[in-house]
Amino acid sequence: MANIKFKIKKGDEVKIIAGDDKGKTGKVLAVLPKTHQVIVEGCKVAKKAVKPSEKTPNGGFVNKEMPIDISNVAKVEG
Repeated sequence: MANIKFKIKKGDEVKIIAGDDKGKTGKVLAVLPKTHQVIVEGCKVAKKAVKPSEKTPNGGFVNKEMPIDISNVAKVEG
């Protein structure tokens, strides 16, 4: 499989150009090259149920950013 290169890197400021969060901007937290996705801070947030652990002693729900297809984000020049 070819090594895929993206112009968007971790830490870049991007704008969401499609989907429910269209128009929002945020920082890239992670790039997932195998699935062609990125995780953007504060965008596409979902509530996830978590079991009790040391980090979350009571368990409950946690807000978590979900991956967005890389074609739905554009790098903000600046």
